[in-house]
Amino acid sequence: MRYRHFLKLFSAGTIALSAVAGPALANPVVVFDLGSGKILQHQDAFKRWYPASLSKLMTAYVTFRAIAAGEVQLDSPIKVTKHSAAEPPSKMGFKPGSVMRLDNALKMMLVKSANDIAMAVGENVGGSQAAFADRMNAEATRLGMNGTHFVNPNGLYSPDQYTTARDLAVLVMAIRREFPQYAPWFSIEGLAVGKKAIPNYNLLIGRYPGADGMKTGFVCPSGFNMIGSATRNGRTLVAVVLGEKSAVTRAETAAKLLDQGFDTPAAGSATVTTLAPYGDTVSPNDMKDEVCKKKTPQEQSEAPPVAAKDVPKSPYQEKLDHVPTLVAVGLGGATGPAPKAILDRGGQEYADVPIPSWRPDRPAPAGAGPKIAGSAAQGDQPAKVAN
Repeated sequence: MRYRHFLKLFSAGTIALSAVAGPALANPVVVFDLGSGKILQHQDAFKRWYPASLSKLMTAYVTFRAIAAGEVQLDSPIKVTKHSAAEPPSKMGFKPGSVMRLDNALKMMLVKSANDIAMAVGENVGGSQAAFADRMNAEATRLGMNGTHFVNPNGLYSPDQYTTARDLAVLVMAIRREFPQYAPWFSIEGLAVGKKAIPNYNLLIGRYPGADGMKTGFVCPSGFNMIGSATRNGRTLVAVVLGEKSAVTRAETAAKLLDQGFDTPAAGSATVTTLAPYGDTVSPNDMKDEVCKKKTPQEQSEAPPVAAKDVPKSPYQEKLDHVPTLVAVGLGGATGPAPKAILDRGGQEYADVPIPSWRPDRPAPAGAGPKIAGSAAQGDQPAKVAN
């Protein structure tokens, strides 16, 4: 009798676990209902992971908060510094000294995933990369993203820049709930920069029914990351997918998880904010060899690979079945006030010029050398391949 009773309890527990965890997956995922915060599926939700360009969601959030606080406006100038212009691809490639509106900069950062623009936004809104990273970490702490740490605004690889699937879900909820006015930016199908069209790296946009966001990311150590959201019949679901093997498989996985979520009624009590930590929360996962070793540069990119002629295409490799709606962006038009962080007390903008060294014919006084705050976290470590 006791044995049969044990089997009943074991079976019940297995069914309950399956309902929460879903099918076996090879990497961290979280699927949740944006309205209620209830989690529909999760696996390795607290596993430490390199966020890659998903970091740009926190860059956007910090900037949205700065706009709300009156530190900067949508038409404020964002100046490309020498440091930001030197960031590796994916990038817009504007020359140092180029100026654009903040809203255009954010759209380029979110759609093109431009590393140079993300750095420029961080330096202008925060005053410096290090200062902006401090703000990113302060917001992460305030939101309860306890497994997250940032050192740069664009997600270029650093061993000290990491997050978790659960923490990213917390960030998504904050962005979508606190700043609904910016939601359309996450579903832009493409950008028009002069005569050049730039498609969104999020392959769900325009292809998956109801898709309305949010961001992709890739560096070799992280694999292909994605946060995909979709709304159907007034219900918005979000899938956080980390560590996929390609731009196509991450879209396919996210779509499958969203499909399963829409077929599943919200059940259970675990939410994004109440889910208790579990598993290994401190060991980072490095997919560099698995994802990038012996791969061509094209395969080490967020751009979807071209399917072989004799192999059926994924739905997420197909061209859109309609003419994509492009949003025009570019330089100029920044008529608003300069970000407060780049103005000194007298209201003068700091020049983007080298700090002069002490005169060689006289001994330098103590402390005369230039100080670089947080130099170990300045993002000038080798970026390897990142888009």
